[in-house]
Amino acid sequence: MKTFILFLMLVPCFYLSQMKTGTFSKIEALQKEVRKPVVIHLYTGWCAICKIEYFQLNKDKQLVQMMNDDFYFINFEAEKTKEKIYFQGQEFEYLSNGNSGIHELALALSKNKNQPVYPLWVFLDKSQNLVYYQEGRLTPEKMKQKLLEISAL
Repeated sequence: MKTFILFLMLVPCFYLSQMKTGTFSKIEALQKEVRKPVVIHLYTGWCAICKIEYFQLNKDKQLVQMMNDDFYFINFEAEKTKEKIYFQGQEFEYLSNGNSGIHELALALSKNKNQPVYPLWVFLDKSQNLVYYQEGRLTPEKMKQKLLEISAL
């Protein structure tokens, strides 16, 4: 019984330091109320580096606080998201290729139009202009540096 109570007391600690994620449509609606820069993280379920990176970023409480307070965050699974997405006045759909596929928006956001490199990070300012782009792993330190730079714009 004591173990169970201890477990219940610790569970909220794991969820408190979590980056709040939104969808493209939700963020677009929120932007009408409060304009904030947007951070888009493109990943896939098969990308081990993506999972490790996301875990490491969420462990950094200062980073999570910065992200949740001053940015909108979209965690976008590029190869499993199948719904239509409206973003910056355009419509994007899932492109099926047999048992797999990729979302058009992932291709549009990527500089490599044939196959995005994962993880892929896209940082937009308050006016939705691209201010930083990174293919590959992003450390918590580098992420905090970029967030501070973008906040200063």
